[in-house]
Amino acid sequence: MNQKSVDLGSGKVSKLLFSLALPTITSQIVNMLYNLVDRVYIGHMRPVDTVGALALTGVGVCLPVIMIISAFASLVGVGGAPRASIQEGRGDLEGSQNIMGNSFTLLVVTALALTLVFQNFAEPLLLTFGASENTIGYALDYMKIYSLGTLFVQVTLGMNAYITAQGFTTVSMKTVLIGAGLNTLLDPIFIFGFGLGVRGAALATILSQAVSAAWVLRFLTGPNTKWRLRREYLRPRPKVFMPCLALGLSPFIMQSTESLIAVCFNSSLLKYGGDVAVGAMTVLTSTMQFAMMPLQGLSQGCQPIVSYNYGARNAQRVKDAFKCLLKACVTYSAILWLLVQTLPRVFVLMFNNDPALVDYAAWALRIYMATGFMFGVQIACQQTFVALGNAKTSLFLAVLRKIILLIPLIYILPNFFADKAFAVFLAEPVADFLAVCATASMFAVQFGRSMAELKES
Repeated sequence: MNQKSVDLGSGKVSKLLFSLALPTITSQIVNMLYNLVDRVYIGHMRPVDTVGALALTGVGVCLPVIMIISAFASLVGVGGAPRASIQEGRGDLEGSQNIMGNSFTLLVVTALALTLVFQNFAEPLLLTFGASENTIGYALDYMKIYSLGTLFVQVTLGMNAYITAQGFTTVSMKTVLIGAGLNTLLDPIFIFGFGLGVRGAALATILSQAVSAAWVLRFLTGPNTKWRLRREYLRPRPKVFMPCLALGLSPFIMQSTESLIAVCFNSSLLKYGGDVAVGAMTVLTSTMQFAMMPLQGLSQGCQPIVSYNYGARNAQRVKDAFKCLLKACVTYSAILWLLVQTLPRVFVLMFNNDPALVDYAAWALRIYMATGFMFGVQIACQQTFVALGNAKTSLFLAVLRKIILLIPLIYILPNFFADKAFAVFLAEPVADFLAVCATASMFAVQFGRSMAELKES
């Protein structure tokens, strides 16, 4: 694994940003496909119209639990990695390694606790998330095995963030590619070849994650990493890990509340629009997740540049990095918005080809992403707050958009419109508009203040 280190403190910012962002964008797309592979194979279990459909639904019910596991990895990994970059920028390499070591210990402890919870309370949790008497058996078969690999998932997702934060985005991309490729290879062998069904899909996934985890740990303990995972830094110290957890609360809330948002949308749409509206919502969220991946990849690629140079007190380079990120995000979101508004059916047909559902979803997609052209501002500003280590503001913005604005609007807006389903879909762009205005206003004030303080120091 002979990897060349990236110099985050020199060179043209725009060139550096895109060289770091390309692997992270690739990782985002591959990771989504990774999550789809199990469902594709399970959906083709025979007979397809009975076993395949029920098994696919059962595995789908496990998705909220899987998202919770990923959210805890973000709480520790995504919260700690920017702080480690800042410490490196200050010339405190030992501080970076201390943060990474503490984070690794927290990931292990969290993984063991989650494993115990899901092994002992899987059935009531899955029933809460929508499993029925017809699908609970498949859901339990999948979750009982998948949860045994929680440690591998936590280490892979959480510690891979520390590889990206050092600027080794190609290495972090390979982490995802290795897991995705192996999972794709093992799925048909275990599901069909060994006749294990959904249990085979879960087994293939955790084995793939185990190999990815081994790859991550090998790099972080090897000669090419700048931050070395060492035994002396593994002892958890509150003054080291608490600021990391505080910063990680923002991505944790954004991921963990996705299930709650889905429940709110689906319950309201079922009431006002029936099954077709709920089906459309599934297509809309899939489209949004897929379309937003380049934005997430851009922000992840920019994080090491901003964090390192903020720690190095290079205010101009931090400004240049943010401006470059903002331009890229706004340009992409504007193009995406234009395509969605003019060619919505193209996006819908990526996920479904039922004529009635396509017509309904195409109409709903225009509403749902009506303010999509502004989303680049939201991503660029909010993720820069995280990169600067501003835990309070990043947490507030995460809570503002989803909990304070979106969830209440889902239930409030139908009271003011004759078309209730339209009003539910409208909650998303209204919440986005208000959140972007608040984010941009807060960023203008706080970013300027932070840069002034850097220049003074």
